[in-house]
Amino acid sequence: MNLLSAENISKSYSEKTLLNNVSFGINQGDKIGIIGINGTGKTTLLKITAEVEVPDAGRVIRNNNLVLEYLPQNPNFDLDATVLEQVFRSNSKLMGLIKEYTQLSQSGQASSDRMIKLTQEIDALGGWTLESEAKAVLTKLGITDFEAKIGALSGGQKKRVALASALVNPSELLILDEPTNHLDSDIIDWLEQYLNKRKGALLMITHDRYFLDRVVNRIIEIDKGNLYEYTGNYSEFLEKKFEREQMVAVHEKKRQDMYKKELAWIRKGAKARTTKQKARIERFEALQDGQVQTEDDRMNISVGSSRLGKKVIELHNITKTYDNKVVLNDFNYVVLRNDRVGIVGPNGSGKSTLMNIIKGDLKPSSGQVEVGETVKIGLYSQETYHMDDSLRVIDYIKEVAEYITTAEGDKITASQMLERFLFPSHMQWTFIEKLSGGEKRRLHLLRVLMGAPNVLLLDEPTNDLDTETLTILEDYIDEFPGAVITVSHDRYFLDKITEKIFAIEEKGKVKQYPGNYSDYQRMKKESEKITEQKNSNKKTTSNQSWKQEKEKPLKFTFKEQKEYDEIDDVIAEVEANLETHEQKINQAGADHVLLQQLTEEKEILEAQLDEKMQRWVYLNDLAEKIEQQRTK
Repeated sequence: MNLLSAENISKSYSEKTLLNNVSFGINQGDKIGIIGINGTGKTTLLKITAEVEVPDAGRVIRNNNLVLEYLPQNPNFDLDATVLEQVFRSNSKLMGLIKEYTQLSQSGQASSDRMIKLTQEIDALGGWTLESEAKAVLTKLGITDFEAKIGALSGGQKKRVALASALVNPSELLILDEPTNHLDSDIIDWLEQYLNKRKGALLMITHDRYFLDRVVNRIIEIDKGNLYEYTGNYSEFLEKKFEREQMVAVHEKKRQDMYKKELAWIRKGAKARTTKQKARIERFEALQDGQVQTEDDRMNISVGSSRLGKKVIELHNITKTYDNKVVLNDFNYVVLRNDRVGIVGPNGSGKSTLMNIIKGDLKPSSGQVEVGETVKIGLYSQETYHMDDSLRVIDYIKEVAEYITTAEGDKITASQMLERFLFPSHMQWTFIEKLSGGEKRRLHLLRVLMGAPNVLLLDEPTNDLDTETLTILEDYIDEFPGAVITVSHDRYFLDKITEKIFAIEEKGKVKQYPGNYSDYQRMKKESEKITEQKNSNKKTTSNQSWKQEKEKPLKFTFKEQKEYDEIDDVIAEVEANLETHEQKINQAGADHVLLQQLTEEKEILEAQLDEKMQRWVYLNDLAEKIEQQRTK
């Protein structure tokens, strides 16, 4: 069933055309990923689809009563609201019913008929379980204080609260703009599973290629104002895009061959006297104007680097504490000239702290950092707040260097490098403030590389960078003649570039694993299995010892005898409490807060009853064996 159709959508900003007469549809069950180079209009397309923004031309047709949830890159927050209040700030039908019910309940002026109707409508939509589901999702996203004020949260925590709101509120179409930003790898794994199980359609922008591979069944690519659709996940998209570009390249070669022939004819001095000659000249002009861009137009960042001596960076007994909390604990490492290191760990575990200590921007609480004399560090950070928005693009690059020398020894000007980074000449005089977030990230990356570093420190380099730029950055790192250390949650990126993984674990301990991220995950799981096996062996040994003890003359211990004497009364009491709770649940009516509390208490009582019944079976079995032993 079709949920939404976008027909002949066009959108421009100033002289830049983002969308040029594009059309697409979203059907029930579609899970669509939107990709394209930063600044091509991906977020604009999402906003138009969500009707947050209006197209210059074209229209969006929604199915009747379509329920839609939209997570923007920069959500709006009520800083005075609690986490749960922010989650439930939705305009959906269910949220409206719950708000009305709560207001009427608190006012005490509601008619019984209206309250009954509200209760029935909320019940039909499954609204009474929504609060517990919201708490479960928030916990999975690393938010456990549900009464915390939004204003007291970090930027990453706020984004996760907004994500929880979009996930929890029922919708037929979920639209997400960069949902994996600010999430660590374990949470991204959970989000993959959640979205795969979720009913309803999905439209999202993400640069996480594993995420695209495992979640989506359609890809929409935006390229130079045009829209291309592909059925399948990211791997299938790459295959089909390659086939499409091969066809374009063949067409371009034919055009160029014909162009050469027509150019030779024109140069012979043909006179435009006849209709036939006029038509041929017009065809030549059409060929001249019909050039298409192929893969040769992609950016090339084969940048040279400064000479690197034998000594790079040495970390000796590095410890860092904040308010008596140990973030890094006695870490030692000698950086090698061709290192490819990935740093992983949960949010707030100390990854960026370690990077800042290596860079020299932060002093350790104890320990020493030694940096070689020839080391020239290039730091690519996850923040762009340090960029001067009043500067023009080309001036921002020229602040570092007027030109650079490539690995082949050629000199390339700042303007030429900008063109290779997909900033054409007309954009180079644009003020930075007018760039998109992704374009700023790409510009910041170029500035770092223009400095010709020999040690690259990359702090969350994949956030907001498009998949094409990431692929080229990975190729650059592969050829980079120096050390690379990166903090990233992008599993695909870590798999492609790293040869060592530093995992920051409990109490600031840094454990080193050889290989890439997939190797690290495999070794970690194997280690967990070994630990489980050891615990299982200990349990088996303990059971064997217990069996040997049982071979001795059987008798109750003092504690067991007391428990045996009282167990029937205890079980009866728990069963009576359970019956009382069931009566209270039936009487609670539409008070969903009380219902939630009573349900949780009932579950605890049921667990207690189960445990007592198991003990009853064990104690009565033991009493029977003691009696048999006595009568022998």
